[in-house]
Amino acid sequence: MPVPTFTDIPPFPEDLKTAPLVTISLSRLLANDPAEAAALFQAGKNLGFFYLSLLGCPEGEELYEDAQALLQLEKDFFSLPDSEKAIADRDNIPESDGFYGYKRMGTLVMDKLGTRDRHEAYNLKKDDIVGNCTPLPAPQLIKDHLPLFSSFARNAHSLINMMLTHYTTSLGLPPGTLVDLHRLTQRSGDHVRFIRSPPGPGQSGAPHTDFGSLTILFNWLGGLQVQLPGEREWVYVRPVPGFAIVNLGDAMVKFTAGLLRSNIHRVVNPPGAQGESVRYSLVYFSRPEDEVKMGRLTGGLVDQQPATDEGEPLNSRQWILKRGLANRATPDWTPEKWAASRGTEGDRIDVV
Repeated sequence: MPVPTFTDIPPFPEDLKTAPLVTISLSRLLANDPAEAAALFQAGKNLGFFYLSLLGCPEGEELYEDAQALLQLEKDFFSLPDSEKAIADRDNIPESDGFYGYKRMGTLVMDKLGTRDRHEAYNLKKDDIVGNCTPLPAPQLIKDHLPLFSSFARNAHSLINMMLTHYTTSLGLPPGTLVDLHRLTQRSGDHVRFIRSPPGPGQSGAPHTDFGSLTILFNWLGGLQVQLPGEREWVYVRPVPGFAIVNLGDAMVKFTAGLLRSNIHRVVNPPGAQGESVRYSLVYFSRPEDEVKMGRLTGGLVDQQPATDEGEPLNSRQWILKRGLANRATPDWTPEKWAASRGTEGDRIDVV
């Protein structure tokens, strides 16, 4: 595959401070390179965000090409008439858990003042894609492209499990510990997400940590920001052609008793000339299987972490619903419900 470039969008400003994400080579991880595995582990402990170079190996290049195809599909989906998108409106589908399907703009709360979000999204469950359950209603456009979703989801899931295998080894846990909590054929909260954010001031979504295990993100415009450890300043993450952005979620913090990091991030309007463009994101979210307890594992380096006493842990499905539903803009919403929806952020962020 030729080295990709972003040719049809304004350039990312060169004078902005950006987050110092390390680059991890997928091809070297697949080859079980010890130095690359050590770098992956260090990235998970330090910032919890890193670039994953997809170039130079068939697995990575196929994932990147699928992402490019899904970007066009994403644009087509959000251009559908409202009546078509309403087929998948999660507020009208009881089986969606209020989380999967189409999300209209302004239906989430971003802070304890009740500020509404300014993005629309579509979540397609991994279980719908691979046949683990009866699929939720979806527009014909989505049904027609299920083979593309399947290729992307299966490849993303496979690469995530490969990274989980490296984390298992680095943590000194028994082989298969983390992978056995993320089996493709078992029900989980894994999903592919489309996000569309029109130009506008301020944030399009609330500062947060991710709910699950590992996230694979594709951005074409800037706008993603992270807080560096120990700092309050927000810094941009520069999108890089041919690379995915990977970050760890709350499950990895819970499983390792805080040894690994789930970092706070948010999305704002793209910087510079990019700020006049609609911003699209494509995400694969990996979550533990529904019945997996969101508590510390035993063995290896985890046993060397300080003792934790958080009571009986929620299972993965309960954790996702707790976090995903408490920030919905419903008539009974309260600031207390919003506060209860927070994850492992703790006091690392000032929220108004």
